[in-house]
Amino acid sequence: MKNWTGVLHLNVEERKGKTVAKNVYFQGALKVMRPVYHDDSGQVCYYLLNPGGGYLDGDRYQMKVQLGEQAKLTLTTQGATKIYKTPKNFAYQESEIILKEGSFLEYIPDPLIAYENAHYKQKNVIRMDKTATFLYSDIITPGWSPEGEHFRYRSIQLLNEIYVDDELVVFDHLQLKPSVQNIQGLGFMEGFTHLGSMIVVGSQADHSLLDRLYSTIEMNTQDFKVGLSALPVPGFTIRMFAHSTQLIERLFANIHQTISQEWFQTKPCFLRKY
Repeated sequence: MKNWTGVLHLNVEERKGKTVAKNVYFQGALKVMRPVYHDDSGQVCYYLLNPGGGYLDGDRYQMKVQLGEQAKLTLTTQGATKIYKTPKNFAYQESEIILKEGSFLEYIPDPLIAYENAHYKQKNVIRMDKTATFLYSDIITPGWSPEGEHFRYRSIQLLNEIYVDDELVVFDHLQLKPSVQNIQGLGFMEGFTHLGSMIVVGSQADHSLLDRLYSTIEMNTQDFKVGLSALPVPGFTIRMFAHSTQLIERLFANIHQTISQEWFQTKPCFLRKY
């Protein structure tokens, strides 16, 4: 695809116990801040920036990220991803992520807010070594409209493909089209307003971890609903319905903390910007 609105290429590697940038390239309406080290673990954190403040009609974004052997990276955004009205053509973002042997990536963007009449497509392709670890989460809000009504966007489509040693092991496709779907009915949002998803792939994700997660999550309450499923490779995926971003973030943060402490003997840093 030509005429990208924003391009980001980020390549990091491990050097003497610290993850550093091997190559950083960006142009247009996609940038990264200077690297941040939240603790002495050597894991680096980069914040993604959109100088334009949001995605507009016909915008196209490309991101390529590669982690070398044993590299550890946290990738997040500076604020919510805002998709404005797209009257002519959808906004689109694609990401290609490569994880080499023993690497660890946390990709934790802020929530997605689609404005009235917005149309957005996103595709993430992850290619990882079987010894690498990948943690990803996203949150879809009910959107924004001048009248304050929920689900006034045209459509949101999120696609995640995960390959382990070149074999497709996860194909996660989510599409919400309020104009043609009973978006708050059974089989869709089921009366809730916010949808959170988390995918974790890592060799340490055994059945005992899943059992502990099951026991710590109240699967069905009046405030939220959660579903947890094992993957065909070591790992799991979570879907969560709730009425607020903060409730989903709190549950995901608890799971994130468990993984960081048990697998890497570290404590996840607080990434939110408010």
